[in-house]
Amino acid sequence: MKLSFFVKDLPLKHTFTIAHQSRDIQDTVIVKLEEGNFIGLGETTTNPFYGMTAENITKTLEESRDFVELGYWEKPQELWEISKFSFTKNPFAQCALDMAAWDLFTKMQGKKLYEYLGLDPKDIPVTNYTIGIDTIENMVSKMKEVEWPLYKIKLGTDHDMEIIRELRKHTDATFRIDANCAWTVEQAIQYSEELAKLNVEFMEQPLPKDDLEGMKEVFKHSKLPLIADESCIVEKDVKKCHGLFHGINIKLVKAGGITPALRMIKQAKSLGMKTMVGCMTESSIGISAIAHIAPLLDYVDMDGAMLLAEDIADGVHITPEGVTFPDRNGIGAELI
Repeated sequence: MKLSFFVKDLPLKHTFTIAHQSRDIQDTVIVKLEEGNFIGLGETTTNPFYGMTAENITKTLEESRDFVELGYWEKPQELWEISKFSFTKNPFAQCALDMAAWDLFTKMQGKKLYEYLGLDPKDIPVTNYTIGIDTIENMVSKMKEVEWPLYKIKLGTDHDMEIIRELRKHTDATFRIDANCAWTVEQAIQYSEELAKLNVEFMEQPLPKDDLEGMKEVFKHSKLPLIADESCIVEKDVKKCHGLFHGINIKLVKAGGITPALRMIKQAKSLGMKTMVGCMTESSIGISAIAHIAPLLDYVDMDGAMLLAEDIADGVHITPEGVTFPDRNGIGAELI
């Protein structure tokens, strides 16, 4: 077994702004696992909000080299368990390794990942297309640039309702709203009433992640379903979100990969919660991995590669009509 990894810059089509950060280039770390003629690929992007940099991700991966390459594992779940204590402080690095392990393992099984998991790609929900915070004029322009039936609108400004009212004039598409922790209890409850009249499907993470008491009030009075993001990072958070949110948005890079994400989905379903997997502006490597588990989900946000000016990989192709998988095993992605 051979482990290697490298860092790439992913230029974005447009400056991407949310409530707590803005960027024009997204750094990503690509992991390769090689066994014989088989190569598994994994990916994690960096994120300053979570303190995850290319430097600390690659450092953590290097520290894992011995137990990865010694090969005392056969299935990805076994590698995840072996490595979990080494990756306690860096789930982003663990995600890239876990994804590469799943890609390698299913290639060696001669199957696509969704086939190995017994899933049907016909069950994949339509992904949303994300519109980052900008001037209203530019946000309208971005919608017209990519006509889509479902938009996620990033909010967290002092004129959020003005934005939604204006965008609604230009499309009949369904909206999802993501405030990224920017609202107060009063704003979330008040906004939900008008948003419910503007064909908004749900509100994602309206309050700061630790405001559990506030979320109790919003959950009680909101006119829209509530989806946790920053409040649901790893497995132990799922139960904490029950009774505060109607569903959870799992990010593979934050959770530590496909292995824990599958468990989180199962746990959320057992609690009667909706499930969603989101992206962190990955290339088609990370997005392809999401697509393979998307049949398990109620909602999916896997538009990351669509937001790039230039992709570094070829993988799944996403349209409003559905997802086309390449005729390759594993997650189906390859570097270009």
